[in-house]
Amino acid sequence: MATIAQSQNMSNAHLHELFVDELRDILGAEKQLLKGLKKLTDGAVSEKLKHAFQTHYEQTEGQIDRLKQIFDSIGLTARGKKCKAMEGLLEEADEIMESFEGSPSSDAALIAAAQKVEHYEIASYGCLVTYAKLMGHNEAEELLTETLAEEKDTDGLLTEIATSEANVTA
Repeated sequence: MATIAQSQNMSNAHLHELFVDELRDILGAEKQLLKGLKKLTDGAVSEKLKHAFQTHYEQTEGQIDRLKQIFDSIGLTARGKKCKAMEGLLEEADEIMESFEGSPSSDAALIAAAQKVEHYEIASYGCLVTYAKLMGHNEAEELLTETLAEEKDTDGLLTEIATSEANVTA
């Protein structure tokens, strides 16, 4: 973390420690999500849903790279921490997969689980964008905004798949 002298010279320095903690949390969450997305892909019946999960897996790898760039841009080593929220969301997704495996509503259930994850990520990245902006971390703000847009797009795609096919066949 920035030294006290460095952070006192930064705009809205009081947010720095929170910003770094949230960055570490979301980095850990994204790494945890990679494993979860493989399971979701394997559990999906619809080819469109499988493709959406595979695409988001690739996006998540890019998001992890962006987070590493953000840490570098603020002079810190990228280090994630275990995200308890993501751990819980992925445990719930596992339970859903087990409960609805083979059911006509299995894809609808997977989408519901995946959208809970997306909404957590949207909330996290939304806060991080705001913190970066307030502290004048322009590069971080730009990179976080890009990731936030991807998360929103994924949520929208999942909604489209749900309303056009998964919920209809459930």
